[in-house]
Amino acid sequence: LGAPLNQPVTGDDILFLSETGAKRTPDFLVPRNFHNEGCYVVALGNVVKWMAQQAEALGVEIFPGFTAAEVLYDDRGAVRGVATGNMGIGKDGEPTENFQLGMELLGKYTIFAEGARGHLGKQLIARYKLDEGKDPQSFAIGIKELWEIDPAKAKPGLVVHTAGWPMDKETFGGGFLYHLEGNKVTLGFVIGLDYKNPWMSPFEEMQRWKTHPSIRAHIDGGKRISYGARAINNGTPQALPKLVFPGGALIGCDAGFLNAARIKGSHTAIKSGMLCADAVFAAVTSGRAADELSAYPQAYDNSWLKEELDQSRNFKLWFKKGALMGPLMTGIEQWFLPKLGVKNPPWTLHRDKPDHVYLQPAAQCQQIAYPKPDGKLTFDRLSSVFVSNTNHEENQPAHLTLKDPSVPVKINLAKFAGP
Repeated sequence: LGAPLNQPVTGDDILFLSETGAKRTPDFLVPRNFHNEGCYVVALGNVVKWMAQQAEALGVEIFPGFTAAEVLYDDRGAVRGVATGNMGIGKDGEPTENFQLGMELLGKYTIFAEGARGHLGKQLIARYKLDEGKDPQSFAIGIKELWEIDPAKAKPGLVVHTAGWPMDKETFGGGFLYHLEGNKVTLGFVIGLDYKNPWMSPFEEMQRWKTHPSIRAHIDGGKRISYGARAINNGTPQALPKLVFPGGALIGCDAGFLNAARIKGSHTAIKSGMLCADAVFAAVTSGRAADELSAYPQAYDNSWLKEELDQSRNFKLWFKKGALMGPLMTGIEQWFLPKLGVKNPPWTLHRDKPDHVYLQPAAQCQQIAYPKPDGKLTFDRLSSVFVSNTNHEENQPAHLTLKDPSVPVKINLAKFAGP
């Protein structure tokens, strides 16, 4: 069908970094969750574009540029659709000459796939108590860059993951670097949002990580061509909410299907969508509407998706216990036990606190002095946003609204130094 899968994975490097050195994990000791044989290194934007073309060829209507702003409910409390946001609103909140009223999009079932911590997904989880009896969901921020490099340094298909420096022993985080086709490298750093020191800057940590000799060697002399950042789920199946409610379902990272051990969620999001689609098709063809799609969570329970997530369910929680315990227990669960024929670890770790509780007052933490960017290997925020392909109208409302405008100054700044 012409899917843009052009560059197979050719090698995996797992590196444990110190400030100046690196230790590569021998291939035979690499845990199974880091094996990428048979996978492809892709530009996800190209894959999504291709998927959209396949969907439209089947008659699916796609409305790019329209946000789902509101969940619509029927008289019984079931979801009946969504309303899109009004277009052409000025920064003062008043309609401009380009005003266009939002639309109601109604359906027998509505599937929500907004990504991590979707604003409608949060409302649905709260309204239907979908997270009752579950661990608190955990999140991370992933910061990513795309580089064009010297052809002599290109290693198409090489996949690199790092742990250790620049993170301290109590902070969950790690890096990734993929060699794409066409002398391109995409690299990034993920930091769990349950870190303790408010002086730590995830953006600056990613810039500092690039200066390590084992990372610099891949991109030195190249040119950064784009930048991006986004929140990701970094929880576990223990935090996965109930997936269905009257009239709809959560899929992808709106539910929290990312595999934290592999730092990969695209394949899990696609699979969750397929499982849900099968349940919707069966329901609609049998004349049902606006009830609970119980076949979807049942299908998940019997899928490779659940098996994969269960195998890695303790990954982050072990690494939160320190630089020694994390690799040791991951090796036992992901390498040693499978050799004994044990697919899933016979124990499950839990967390009982949300991310923000771990942040300590700035006065109790050591400040971090970050080096100034050189504009060649490391960069500042402003130049990064400039190459992020983020575009906004000058006269439009802010897309983030503070529930309490006093909190940033009275609490975030005064107590936590504005993390």
